[in-house]
Amino acid sequence: MLKLSRKTVLAIEAVLDVAYNARPDPVQARDITERQGIPQRYLEQVMQRLVRAGVLKGVRGPRGGYALARERRKVTVGDVVRVVSAIDQEAEEPPSRGALGRAVVVPLWDELEEEFLARLDRITMEDLCRRATQLGVPRAGDDVPDFTI
Repeated sequence: MLKLSRKTVLAIEAVLDVAYNARPDPVQARDITERQGIPQRYLEQVMQRLVRAGVLKGVRGPRGGYALARERRKVTVGDVVRVVSAIDQEAEEPPSRGALGRAVVVPLWDELEEEFLARLDRITMEDLCRRATQLGVPRAGDDVPDFTI
């Protein structure tokens, strides 16, 4: 059974948190850590990779943090998965040394992976934010009283 790695799930959660909560200010890493339970050390590493890949942008300063580099409807789950997959593949051994593995199994797996990524490319952060809203997931700041008149 195909299974997403824990790193991949955490990265998707982090980017979704940014997409869902970054209005109007960027989302700070410590807030993501608190809301999602993502270890700070891992979060900073993956967020920097996502910034370099153009999925997120980092904002410096006392009110800094992370924001999407593009509109929510233009950032896909596939974008995030590719970045995390690249991190995982850096230390990975070749999947097979046998002739059948190299000639048949690995190409089959690569083909299935491409189909899977193509499906993930059709799911945007906008779609996931809409789903979170429909499910009643609270946003950061929803519990802050509004005293405007």
